[in-house]
Amino acid sequence: MCLLLSACSPQDSAPASTAAAPIAADQAHSILGAEGKGFTVGALMGANPVYVLFDPQCPHCGHLWNSSLPLHNKVKFVWLPVAIINAKSLPQGAALMQAANPLETMTQHEQALLAGQGGMSASSSVPDEVAEAIKVNTGLLNRLGADSVPFIVARHPQTGQVITRTGSMATQDLASLLGL
Repeated sequence: MCLLLSACSPQDSAPASTAAAPIAADQAHSILGAEGKGFTVGALMGANPVYVLFDPQCPHCGHLWNSSLPLHNKVKFVWLPVAIINAKSLPQGAALMQAANPLETMTQHEQALLAGQGGMSASSSVPDEVAEAIKVNTGLLNRLGADSVPFIVARHPQTGQVITRTGSMATQDLASLLGL
């Protein structure tokens, strides 16, 4: 029940595309690194990135963003926008991907979203290559078998095991999940 309350699912009831092969959990980290596109924040020189698939319209993703902020000095986060919730998801994801300062822009966006203001204003005119990147990210989410966001993919620093988790969590729980 807790997971249901800490993640967002698509409002659209259309079935996910099954054209692409599913991604095995142990391959998720390397495939997201090779195929996913987003923006990087935190410990930029970190060799062990944490991938977060998120929808800009998801309040649970906003809570996870806030929980991740105190860990930015220890962890390299790569935020991969997807578009599953509504028509604002794609333009807002594109604006975040193209932001000159993604940390500042995402923080302001999430504050506005969590305040019930719908997040940042974003142009509906999205460059084709950015729209395609978000489409690829959304396909990766589907291939991972995830049906909600945020979806975290990390490699545990001590064991090397790939960790996946759906939903938001408090900073301490996120730190524990990531082996910090």
